[in-house]
Amino acid sequence: MSTENLSRRNFIQQSAVATAGLISASSLAAIAASIDPKSAVKRRVAMVGTGHRGTSMWGVPVAKEFGDVIEFVGLCDKNPGRAETARKMLNVTCPLYTDFDKMMKEAKPDLLIVTTVDATHDQFIIKGMEMGADIITEKPMTTDESKCNAILEAERKTGKKVTVTFNYRYSPHRQKLYEILRAGTIGKVTSVDFHWYLDVKHGADYFRRWHRLRENSGSLWVHKASHHFDLLNWWLESEPQTVYAQASLDNYGKNGPFRSTNCRPCTFKDKCSFYYDMTKDKRLMALYADNEKFDGYLRDGCVYKEDINIFDKMAATIHYANGVNVAYSLTTYSPYEGYRIAFNGTKGRVEAWIKETGAMTLEPYDEIMISHNFGKIETIRVPQAEGHGGGDARLRDKIFRNPQAVDTFRQSAGSRDGAMAILVGIAARKSVDSGKPINIADLTELKPLAVKA
Repeated sequence: MSTENLSRRNFIQQSAVATAGLISASSLAAIAASIDPKSAVKRRVAMVGTGHRGTSMWGVPVAKEFGDVIEFVGLCDKNPGRAETARKMLNVTCPLYTDFDKMMKEAKPDLLIVTTVDATHDQFIIKGMEMGADIITEKPMTTDESKCNAILEAERKTGKKVTVTFNYRYSPHRQKLYEILRAGTIGKVTSVDFHWYLDVKHGADYFRRWHRLRENSGSLWVHKASHHFDLLNWWLESEPQTVYAQASLDNYGKNGPFRSTNCRPCTFKDKCSFYYDMTKDKRLMALYADNEKFDGYLRDGCVYKEDINIFDKMAATIHYANGVNVAYSLTTYSPYEGYRIAFNGTKGRVEAWIKETGAMTLEPYDEIMISHNFGKIETIRVPQAEGHGGGDARLRDKIFRNPQAVDTFRQSAGSRDGAMAILVGIAARKSVDSGKPINIADLTELKPLAVKA
């Protein structure tokens, strides 16, 4: 007898038992799914925060590519117009909500995607878990140590899971760096030079939006740099111990020669190098300009607004529990976008200069250079890919298509990873404010590990 016939016979027998009331309908569904994966019950997904990031990273592509395994059952945003616009973009028919509790009670999602303003992540993550959902949250997980502790406690109490979406881990180039370091190619890593550059387009954009206020974003130490700190934690397979930092606001905000509320009505558009014509972006006009009447949010805010209270130039020294020292910097008004990184080891050095945008000619690949002490220099070329170096699609596939796939390169990030990434930024922010080095262990219950378990 064929395996197929045996499976069919078993399924019929199990169905008869279920009909007699001896097993549940959910158990029967599981049996059916084991025979035919297409028959598996779709995971119920809801999203809170339907702005550009939510719709572009976790909305449209997820609805389009994973409709056979997930179903959007609710979209929530404090701006009802933006929620309606998002639903049209996703091409779904799920209910819309401005009341988060109501959505959770009615939609009963298995997965909740949190893509709201950073400072509000904690309330939706915590309440989402308490109301029965596992969480997929955009980075940063949250913006201060108290909120971080509350999330960790809620995860323990509820038994639910928080996944932090560090897409950079999944790009082939950064994965190749991880492999080189794990192979011991340069011996024991002792120090790292890591310098990130945001250009005058992308970098300036953080000063137009809600990110410009520390109370919303935790500053770019947390919102942006947590991405970079997570990479360091992952590459080094260790956790940060102490941070000393300096930072200032030198280019944007109060430093501007003139200012307006936002770019569209500005009278200085002919002389302002940072003038941004949002009317040329139909997507942003639909999401934001068309819905300003609901909440007054200006997506094209002036980069010279005097209320800007985040830094635009940052530098930090980070000491890791395994003894590695890191020199890190972030500049937000560079002529090009990208970063330079170098790992110094007892047997050599690995370095890369990633140029993502700018006036220079871009090659269709990213290079990694390995210099061996007393030996040769090797160059490795990794093909470039769309979506944060190819990381976006691979991350979504892991979360929605293959959540049980073997995590060979430890790319999946949980709440501890999310915590350790933001704690570097929080410590850096506190160090700038106080002028003193900050111990990570003083911020939360988590004690830095020399080697990740």
